[in-house]
Amino acid sequence: MKPNILWICTDQQRFDSLGCYGNEFVKTPHIDRLAERGVLFENCYSQSTVCTPSRASFLTGRYPRTNRCRQNGQAISNDEVLVTKLLADAGYKCGLSGKLHISPCHPSVAPEEEARIDDGYSQFHWSHHPQPDWPTNEYTQWLQEKGKEFKPQSLETCSYVQYGPEVEDHQTTWCAEKAIQFMEANKNADKPWLFSVNFFDPHHPFNPPKQYLQRYLDRLQELPLRNYTKNELDHKPIYQQVDHEGAYGMKGHLAYSEMNEHDHRMLRAAYWAMIDLIDDQVGRMIAALEETGQIDNTMIIFMSDHGELLGDHGIYLKGPHFYEGSVKVPFLVSWPAKIREGQKIDHLIELVDLAPTLLEAASEPIYEGMQGQSLWPVLVKEDLAYSYRNDVYCEYYNVNLKDKKNITHATMVRNEDYKLVSYHGDKTGELYHLKDDPNEVENIWDHSAYQTIKMTLFQRLCDRMAETADPLPLRQSPW
Repeated sequence: MKPNILWICTDQQRFDSLGCYGNEFVKTPHIDRLAERGVLFENCYSQSTVCTPSRASFLTGRYPRTNRCRQNGQAISNDEVLVTKLLADAGYKCGLSGKLHISPCHPSVAPEEEARIDDGYSQFHWSHHPQPDWPTNEYTQWLQEKGKEFKPQSLETCSYVQYGPEVEDHQTTWCAEKAIQFMEANKNADKPWLFSVNFFDPHHPFNPPKQYLQRYLDRLQELPLRNYTKNELDHKPIYQQVDHEGAYGMKGHLAYSEMNEHDHRMLRAAYWAMIDLIDDQVGRMIAALEETGQIDNTMIIFMSDHGELLGDHGIYLKGPHFYEGSVKVPFLVSWPAKIREGQKIDHLIELVDLAPTLLEAASEPIYEGMQGQSLWPVLVKEDLAYSYRNDVYCEYYNVNLKDKKNITHATMVRNEDYKLVSYHGDKTGELYHLKDDPNEVENIWDHSAYQTIKMTLFQRLCDRMAETADPLPLRQSPW
């Protein structure tokens, strides 16, 4: 029996932002319940620290270098095959609400909406972000039908945070509403369905509904501060020093250096409040599955495309930075009728593994061009013979310091004990001993005692880059 698939993907959500991942401040009972009724992966890593290459990677099961979709603002090639297209060809009815972002999504490039390849989605409720930049933004149209508009309100106490729309008018709520309508319409369908719920939150700007933020304001001084040690960036690559003065190299844009302790706590409160709203909408979707009798035959995935630094290491947002807050994401899978319940797996996995997992769950052959490895064997039982990864790999291309002269590429390899980041072309990098320094404060790249380890990791980084060679076209003969 092929399962229905409810695929929930948030945008820019850190791994440590859920109760089931140990966060004691957020209120995420519905997602926590998914973890209790399924498998939670404690060490899942994205293949890029920005949206487009990450999404193109987990949708194709191929690394950014392989599928050639390596950076934001770039369009995925028409000859790439998405897992949703493969499932649609296998009889699934596929729908989406929210963002897709595997093509340019800027009004100057896409005045209507982002271009699509043959992605398999027969229902496509597109809203890249809540701001009314496109006439085809369905969320904007939905607000207009209600006689409303997207108009966040500034806070006098913090210029970095806003009050977003009320819950009933929020884009997160709209995304869930479209999913619920789809599930209700297909409850008696004669073929399985897949629906992608691609929330824009908790991506910046930081603008939760007022009532969600208020819960944190009432205990603001209790909130923990970011992971940052004074002067730690003195011994780290210049890209981090630049972004310390402004995210994305834009001086003054969410600049850590210009914030005070109140600002830092307010940003954390707003970020967590956005996640609390996501959890409530996840609860609505689960309730809809239960009410329509589909919960027992629906596989639910909850994940994010990449993380958010949130002030860690003196930086906000994202970029060519491979700290755990940037590359490690929540990832859990629930299907009580088939998948093990209440399991936590601490082995290293990658988001590129998701596409082949979905195909195997649907009893479909794994596409020959995919490079991920299916996790299905360990979802359904404890498979002692399963060969987990020894390390994880992440890429970031076109690091640019805004002067158009300083462009380089960066890659990361991380095993259980160490993380190495290489900025190719400028001979700088990072090396962290994760056992001794889990907060990744001390960069031991130049320490003489770790040069042998650095070279060993460099060799592994070269191996991982070589392993991303495209398996297509397949070899047809010995010569």
